[in-house]
Amino acid sequence: MGFFGSRSTVVDDLRAGVTLGVESIPDGLASGLLAGVNPAYGLYAYMVGTFAGALTTSSVFMAVQATGAMSVIVADVPVLHAGSLASTALFTLSVLTGVVMLALGLLRLGTLVRFVPNAVLTGFVNAVAINIVLGQLSNLTGYSSDLGNRVTRSIDTLLHPLQWSWASVAVGVATVALILLLERTPVGALGLVVAVVATSAVAALLGVDGVTTLDDIADVPSTLPHLSLPDLGLVGELIVPALSLALVGLVQGAGISNSIPNPDGRYPDASGDFRGQGVANIAAGLLQGMPVGGSMSATAIATSSGARSRLANVVAGVVMALLILLVGPTLGHIAMPALAALLMLIGVRTFKLENVLNVWRTGATQATTMAVTFVLTLLIPLQYAVLVGVGLSILLYVFAQSSKVTLVSWEVDDAGRLVEEEVPTELPPHEVVVLQPYGSLFFAAAPVLESQLPRVTPESGGSVVVLRLRGKQELGSTFIAVVRRYAAELEAVGSRLHLAGVSEGVLRQLDATGTTAALGTDAVFPATRVVHESLDLAVAAARRHVEGTAHDA
Repeated sequence: MGFFGSRSTVVDDLRAGVTLGVESIPDGLASGLLAGVNPAYGLYAYMVGTFAGALTTSSVFMAVQATGAMSVIVADVPVLHAGSLASTALFTLSVLTGVVMLALGLLRLGTLVRFVPNAVLTGFVNAVAINIVLGQLSNLTGYSSDLGNRVTRSIDTLLHPLQWSWASVAVGVATVALILLLERTPVGALGLVVAVVATSAVAALLGVDGVTTLDDIADVPSTLPHLSLPDLGLVGELIVPALSLALVGLVQGAGISNSIPNPDGRYPDASGDFRGQGVANIAAGLLQGMPVGGSMSATAIATSSGARSRLANVVAGVVMALLILLVGPTLGHIAMPALAALLMLIGVRTFKLENVLNVWRTGATQATTMAVTFVLTLLIPLQYAVLVGVGLSILLYVFAQSSKVTLVSWEVDDAGRLVEEEVPTELPPHEVVVLQPYGSLFFAAAPVLESQLPRVTPESGGSVVVLRLRGKQELGSTFIAVVRRYAAELEAVGSRLHLAGVSEGVLRQLDATGTTAALGTDAVFPATRVVHESLDLAVAAARRHVEGTAHDA
């Protein structure tokens, strides 16, 4: 099969592309509305992102469009919503987001997404779902609150029902009801389009007062976008939201990479998808679009409509362009409460209570990470909430791992089997004590491990502690300092420390820090292909030392 499929797949791709393209018109306008920018910029982003992404992502089916989470982040960036540079700042943000994504892709850092814990993503995505619903209450009710954040504005709105436009509420409720009805018919995904158009048309024909339309808040385009160059002077102000947008977009895109295989049965390359989304963002920014990322919902629409190759998304982009040219002026008659209802329904469906409960039951660390991310996402600008959530998860991970390191003593029973026993509190005299650490030995865990080592007393002379390090490819400087301190304590009473199973990487660290010389080259036993060979050599040398000191005593 070629880049755009084959002759046998063309019809399926055309059908899927037309479906996605038509559905993306109200969805693109709604994304711009959700982001608090000119809805045209959401529409342009959908058109350009879908087309550019189709040509550049590793994933054949990924639809690169503005996602709900990314739109809410855009809504929280003040410079994008005031002043003469607001539009330029938005386009610059798209380009900057694309540059970050493209750079990560070129560096083949697709594995970075694994550093965003599921707890952070769950808390963030579900809080975004609530933010989407709360953010559209004003468009649904016609009541505008001037309080601080979405939560307080929403509470204020709910407390003033007498000032609502009940005609707007009726249009919104009718839109949701019609969507739910049409989805159960052969109309399927296009029910979103039909419902928004139908309720907007009825409101216009009846001349209902108090129902705001797109024309009332922005100029809806009837032409294709023109070139808009970024303002490099805004980079410093936009770098944090760009990083947050890149992170969210790439993580959401990774959900597509990891779940939808290409037609050949292979899963896409995550770094290749990074690059494709980066190119799509740069293109969107240069052509008056807001930031975009891999959209699971749009990809699902295309695949469920029969997409067989990249041609489906190319067709979707072309269909959007044609519709803008042909029916652009008509789009201005779309009722704002109809779009608001569409977004609120998307928000409700985005909230996954089952995922929240699963993370909550996993453990205190995961639950805390999710809860903090969730609350911050509701209360502070999203570009900071994402970074704080990731930072918190890293700190909690370090804390959890440092407390999980354990030390056991290995002994050989009468049958010649290795048996794990508790580590003696004090190091006995003239004995060989073999210690096996479990867990990470990075800097935060080193003091925890040190506290578990047998205490060296004046009566601990003539013994050897054998510390088995097999499987450790690198040691932190903190742990090496612990090794040197403990070796010095042992030496002070005539005992020794042997290191067994030392990898090449650890051996280089020990040599470079002078630790090998401090312990003695005969106290460091490199790992071999035979699992216990290094340990056996260390123990044999330890027994010779113990026998020698016992004889001298």
